[in-house]
Amino acid sequence: MINIRKKAKKKALIVFGARPNYMKIAPIYRAMQAHNDWTPILLNTGQHFDKMMSDVFFKSLDLPEPDISLQIGPGTQAQQISKIIRDIEPVLNSVDPAVIIVVGDVTSTLASAIAAATIDLPIAHVEAGLRSRDWSMPEERNRILTDRLSSYLLTPSEDADDNLIAEGIDPSNIFCVGNVMIDTLDWVRPKLPIKETRIKYGVDNSDYAVVTLHRPSNVDNPESLAAIAEGLSAVAQRMPILFPIHPRTQKNLAEFDIKLDSQNIQLLPPLDYAEFMALLSSSSLIITDSGGIQEEATVLGVRCLTLRENTERPITIKYGLNQLVKTQPNEIIAAANRAINAGKAEPQRPPLWDGNTAQRILDVLDGNYDCVVHDVVSKKQSVSAEISKHQAKAPIKR
Repeated sequence: MINIRKKAKKKALIVFGARPNYMKIAPIYRAMQAHNDWTPILLNTGQHFDKMMSDVFFKSLDLPEPDISLQIGPGTQAQQISKIIRDIEPVLNSVDPAVIIVVGDVTSTLASAIAAATIDLPIAHVEAGLRSRDWSMPEERNRILTDRLSSYLLTPSEDADDNLIAEGIDPSNIFCVGNVMIDTLDWVRPKLPIKETRIKYGVDNSDYAVVTLHRPSNVDNPESLAAIAEGLSAVAQRMPILFPIHPRTQKNLAEFDIKLDSQNIQLLPPLDYAEFMALLSSSSLIITDSGGIQEEATVLGVRCLTLRENTERPITIKYGLNQLVKTQPNEIIAAANRAINAGKAEPQRPPLWDGNTAQRILDVLDGNYDCVVHDVVSKKQSVSAEISKHQAKAPIKR
């Protein structure tokens, strides 16, 4: 049982630090601002220290300047974790929030959760329960460790519930609230500059593909990056490719002396959220190694090739628009040809991906959310567990 002190208005410390976090915190921040009982406080750890990888997204999501900035800067993951823990501890003691909200699976997520756990501060983890089963991925380690420390495990889908229950997590701590990134996607879609963006990048009269690459397993290995580049160059013979390039990917292409077909592959700087989603939503094909883009592609109805051996978002495959592809030229070319030949797809919305996830998160924290956890069998415990409904914990009154 969480020991919570009474306070007139509850403060929630919302932590972010890397670009994938911004789309997840924005709807939560807006929902809390509109709530009479909550005061949201934004804390930026500064994990992403490149302004082009952070500020452009923050502005396009109509978020204010953070209330607190740690500015931890670059470093190894261990160095960043230690800096965040060191610098966030006095913040937690001075702000004294009722809950800390951490999102996703980046270094800032885990480090903030560790610091909060040491002072018994309730932790709400948004996107809990996602699993790739690949411990070589830093994100997988971050996800699992954060989930073990969290009081409120806020999952996006049923498969995430299954993962947590199989790991022995108390079902009364698990709340299937849906995908908060889709809240942001629905918020921005009516104002996307689709026509203007297509004209800007010269694809107003043609089909095109969008590519994103950033995972170390793909871009830090010369052989993998060269194989991907060969595959993309071949795909570009069928349609133009727009490639908003990650700074590390661009650096490694130059360092490894790997060439792309520059006539049909247009390298772009990191784009703000609205412009990027405008390109994504009207594309014919997405080739990526990102996690969140797999989800956005599903809802947008765009076929997605994920250049990875695994995914922590298998629901995007279940709904038919995402496919895992090995990083070999022939595999990339064959998968791209099949996707292009298949033509347009219908948008898909998994359960609770309805744009109302942020409100459900507040309902959980207020103790007003009845979360239906589907029937599960915990093989790990060798017992059958039929779960109908469970009530959220007592509302936070800290």
